[in-house]
Amino acid sequence: MAEEAPVALGPVDFSTHILSLASTALIALGKMPAPDNQQLPLDLETAKHLIDVLGMLAEKTKGNLDEAETKLLQSLTYDLRVAFVDAQQAKQP
Repeated sequence: MAEEAPVALGPVDFSTHILSLASTALIALGKMPAPDNQQLPLDLETAKHLIDVLGMLAEKTKGNLDEAETKLLQSLTYDLRVAFVDAQQAKQP
């Protein structure tokens, strides 16, 4: 059994963190494949939770982010909210 070398992860900054949360929300919404390229079933509950987390971060960090971070967070949150509503409507009979 060969032992795999540990993967070196880059430094975590705010933008990387929110992009990770947004990517996970996109996977839950079925808009992006999982890291193993598998398409997972729609998970609106997880998507909503992650979108709410991003919204909470936007509120709690207001005035403490640089302009690029603020724009990224606003853009991601808006786009995910639109995708969530679209996914909800598509799921309804």
